[in-house]
Amino acid sequence: MRLTKTLIAVALAATTATTAMAGGLAPAAPDTTVVVPVEPPVQRSSWGIILPILGAALLIGLATSGGSDDEE
Repeated sequence: MRLTKTLIAVALAATTATTAMAGGLAPAAPDTTVVVPVEPPVQRSSWGIILPILGAALLIGLATSGGSDDEE
């Protein structure tokens, strides 16, 4: 009976000791977040639309101005 109490005490101590060490002794590694750089969108110039509109207006103005002096 004495041996049984000793074995129960050893088993209980072993069980509680492993539960206490379950987390381990190593420090926890921090979570690393991967940041992907994003390029800003390319800014477009408004001259790409303004110049063709001005050119078309100039051509329309030249076409409607009447280039002959005979009608005066």
